[in-house]
Amino acid sequence: MDIDNWDEFRTAYQVARLRTVSGAAEALGVHHATVIRHIDSLEGKLGAKLFQRHARGYTPTEAGEDLLQVASATEDQLTQLAGRIHGRGASVSGELIVTCVPQMSLLMAKTLTKYQIDHPDVRAELIVDLRPLRLEYGEAHVALRAGAPGNDLDNIVQELGKLPMGLFAHREYIDRHGPLNGLKDIPNHRFARVSNLNPRAPFMKWIGEYVPEENVVYKCSDTNTVQDAVMAGAGIGFLPSYLGHANADMVEVMEPNPEWFSTFWCVTHVDLHRTAKVHSFVTFLKEEAKSWADL
Repeated sequence: MDIDNWDEFRTAYQVARLRTVSGAAEALGVHHATVIRHIDSLEGKLGAKLFQRHARGYTPTEAGEDLLQVASATEDQLTQLAGRIHGRGASVSGELIVTCVPQMSLLMAKTLTKYQIDHPDVRAELIVDLRPLRLEYGEAHVALRAGAPGNDLDNIVQELGKLPMGLFAHREYIDRHGPLNGLKDIPNHRFARVSNLNPRAPFMKWIGEYVPEENVVYKCSDTNTVQDAVMAGAGIGFLPSYLGHANADMVEVMEPNPEWFSTFWCVTHVDLHRTAKVHSFVTFLKEEAKSWADL
């Protein structure tokens, strides 16, 4: 038979455990008539008597004792399961999945590594993807998004700040082609950028407006590949400022323009936001983000 009413089994378990209808009704918080109805219904479905009824109460039959034994073990297992689930929710351990856009990957690798020093039981997974992963399906626990954060009411969105971007070139490129002397000198230089410009990314919008197509000599699939091209000396291109300044061979060819900077957001699903692990990492991330503008 299909088990289509767990309430009846729960009622039978309480009657078998307490031996009275009144005791079971009190334990379950229902009327005694409901207990009797559940027992009669379950015995009818099972085709067997679960109890011998008498003036002092209900005594389980052999079938009733069998139900009591199985239900008791099931209750113990469910109690243990609830404890394990609660423990996982209250501890800072296990898998932590974070997703970010390509230009954030190195910064997030450093952030996650620092976080794991304080929380060695956390196993981190970083997914670098322009596609917004679906937090409601568990594709990620924490998402770092640039531009518009989205308007999903099931997500909690917090602004982290702006990530400075700069125009850089390798020293070898400067040796071959000379420095970039302002906007008027752009037609005399070679540039690297992504193939498909995202108008929501301020620095992509700028390069699309100010750099003629004929001066784009190296196109890439994503911003990380652009970074590789610029560092290889292929041309001038945008790098996160923290990355460009960390490399002694890179030269910032223009004063940084705040209009290039991208606003970044931390996005979490409402169901996971207050779990210990996610809350702990988001708190750590917000502190780290305060220093991004100075990188």
